[in-house]
Amino acid sequence: MAEPAIATQAAAPAVALLKDELDIVIPTIRNLDFLEMWRPFFQPYHLIIVQDGDPSKTIKVPEGFDYELYNRNDINRILGPKASCISFKDSACRCFGYMVSKKKYIFTIDDDCFVAKDPSGKAINALEQHIKNLLSPSTPFFFNTLYDPFREGADFVRGYPFSLREGVPTAASHGLWLNIPDYDAPTQLVKPLERNTRYVDAVLTIPKGTLFPMCGMNLAFNRELIGPAMYFGLMGDGQPIGRYDDMWAGWCTKVICDHLGLGVKTGLPYIFHSKASNPFVNLRKEYKGIYWQEEIIPFFQQAVLPKDCTTVQKCYIELAKQVKEKLSKVDPYFDKLADAMVTWIEAWDELNPTGPVPNGKAA
Repeated sequence: MAEPAIATQAAAPAVALLKDELDIVIPTIRNLDFLEMWRPFFQPYHLIIVQDGDPSKTIKVPEGFDYELYNRNDINRILGPKASCISFKDSACRCFGYMVSKKKYIFTIDDDCFVAKDPSGKAINALEQHIKNLLSPSTPFFFNTLYDPFREGADFVRGYPFSLREGVPTAASHGLWLNIPDYDAPTQLVKPLERNTRYVDAVLTIPKGTLFPMCGMNLAFNRELIGPAMYFGLMGDGQPIGRYDDMWAGWCTKVICDHLGLGVKTGLPYIFHSKASNPFVNLRKEYKGIYWQEEIIPFFQQAVLPKDCTTVQKCYIELAKQVKEKLSKVDPYFDKLADAMVTWIEAWDELNPTGPVPNGKAA
């Protein structure tokens, strides 16, 4: 059975890679006691805490951490009318932290995620592995059967085209979980006792043209390369759907990465997901999404972005247009979501008024 690393096991000082270039974004409704376990790995970094729910509640953060905390009142003050694009009473509010960050990289984690152990019993520095994934190229145009060729002890196998071995910039690193898997409500209900104890020592580039279910609880990305696409949609209070925030961001991000010639990796690092959410509550949030995804996913599989979409913002506005045109017939919610996508980009550009950065290379 998988168990989390205890605080003393995680106490070895960590080398703080990209200390001045990375923010850790945490959405929460509770005191952040879980940070004590992560202290050896997180303390050198700046935290952006996005408080969900009642803004009058005081969130306690352990001493010694450098952080800024935003509640709903802050979001409304900073964004004004555009605050309508940020979800309320849902962890999708985390994307506000992506917007206000000024760093190149983002790592986001949920407050029920603890330090995991590798098979040798060593505490896993998840952030360090994400950084390694982001700083090494991806290979989306041709699959390498030894997985990530840029990891120590691996390389490109015989038959891999030399013209593609340079790879492309990595935009996102998607980590996994020991203990509680990221299951939907129906799977939770039929497998209530299932736990993930399998540690697979692998990092893979998700091939071009392949979508994936992105989970936001253990995720890192290059904000300069793909940040504006990491919008977690309209979820939670006042919306007909929940628990599809990270999925939506993942589908949009992957389509845009494929178009711009950027890579997405999945696999290591693992975190220890400590508790399962209530499957009946989840089912109430998810049931429309479970039905809708059978039309949403084909939409993203068939989405084509014009060649003149050369920045993430242009790509995202074009996707919003296509969402309005093709998904509004599924439910009026998607008309509202498409408008929110445009509002998100407008708000992003207002808070981040710099020019576009170079993208990868298309194949």
